[in-house]
Amino acid sequence: MRLRRLAGFALLAAAFLTACSAESASTPSGADLQGRTFISTEVEGTPIPGGGPLTVEFAQPDRISMTAGCNRGNSTVDLSDGKMVTGPIATTMMACVGDTAGADEWMTSLFEAGPAWTLTGETLTLTTGDTAVTLVDKKVATPDRPITGTTWVVDQLIGPTAVTTSVALETAAPNLLIGEDGSVTGSAGCNRITGTAQVAGDKVTFGPLATTRMACEPEVAEVERAVLNVLNGETTFTVDADRARVMQADGDGLGLRAR
Repeated sequence: MRLRRLAGFALLAAAFLTACSAESASTPSGADLQGRTFISTEVEGTPIPGGGPLTVEFAQPDRISMTAGCNRGNSTVDLSDGKMVTGPIATTMMACVGDTAGADEWMTSLFEAGPAWTLTGETLTLTTGDTAVTLVDKKVATPDRPITGTTWVVDQLIGPTAVTTSVALETAAPNLLIGEDGSVTGSAGCNRITGTAQVAGDKVTFGPLATTRMACEPEVAEVERAVLNVLNGETTFTVDADRARVMQADGDGLGLRAR
């Protein structure tokens, strides 16, 4: 009889431990968010001024970055106990115009409220008393664009110590398209470009690019020189959703957006 009782207790203990283990395995922890970026797809409650979206990034342990359409915020974060508790949020100081003027206040108010968070598959939900934000993993919401077959527009000039943009760059909108056959077409900003490129993983080796010979405004000519300097020989071409960087080994590069 004693043996039967002991066996019964053992079975109950095993069942309890199994249930606890299953619950623990199914409960997300902060580690499940590390290295991931989420983009909002739905907001219940006060909408994001300007429409957002809210982008939340967990690039480093115990750190969080976010933007709701204007400035970028950074802070420490504690993800324990199902709450997302940030420290003071430091933001960039770019002027927000039009409908986005209230985006920063909306964003900081959300995180200062210490929202509850849940993660189900690729979906992150942040909830406060009057707001619920649904976000989807960036890799699902905006998959990486392919290097070939995508028209890439240059919107940043990257140097070893700085990333810059300008009115001349925005107006000229240099662009390139690498075809599946290795052909390269596009514009350096004023003149058209043609040539070839070999793609091997994230390595893209540009052959000499031919250009037309139109006279360009001095500011645009400077942009062209920077673009052609990068699109020359072996480069590293990394893609993140609809953004990309093409970089030379010396630190010069271009920031690109898919069109």
